[in-house]
Amino acid sequence: MKIFRYSLLVYISLICFSPQSFSISTQLPNIKNLQQEAGQNNIQAQITLGNMYETGQNIPKDYKKALEWYTKAANQGNAQAQFYVGRRYADGALNIPKDYKKALEWYTKAANQGNAQAQLNIGIMYQDGLGVPKDARKSLEWYTKAANQGNAQAQLNIGIMYQDGLGVPKDYKKAKIYFKQSCLNKLQISCDL
Repeated sequence: MKIFRYSLLVYISLICFSPQSFSISTQLPNIKNLQQEAGQNNIQAQITLGNMYETGQNIPKDYKKALEWYTKAANQGNAQAQFYVGRRYADGALNIPKDYKKALEWYTKAANQGNAQAQLNIGIMYQDGLGVPKDARKSLEWYTKAANQGNAQAQLNIGIMYQDGLGVPKDYKKAKIYFKQSCLNKLQISCDL
């Protein structure tokens, strides 16, 4: 049951925090103008173009070009782009080889700027030993950073850690507090715990 629950948590976080869940704009920009702006190091244009290549929005899907544009924005210090680059390496999908070391590097850059999704994903990496040794203390540390920003998935994960005594003493009262916070942040599965 625990393995299923944690697999479900990883799956939920992978779906909830993909670039598609963070819409850049509801209007489709002129591609030529966007490419010109992106070529002039406009971070928002680079991220938008990366998202468009990734989703095939108004242009043919091209995952390598998506990663290239995300990386250009990430190299300029944009936390959301750093998260996207980390995500591409962590999931290994979209014809990009899985590389947890690169994923952790990019997630850490984003997380250190306060990106809650990156903080959550670093917590998952330490929880599951993805490219790093399993470390419940570090997992809790990163989950807490994300939870303190209202990240419902991180709040749920902390609640489960306290409920099951994973790297922390079992504490049902603390678990309930985190489940309630997660529920209030609209993660329905938390409302049933």
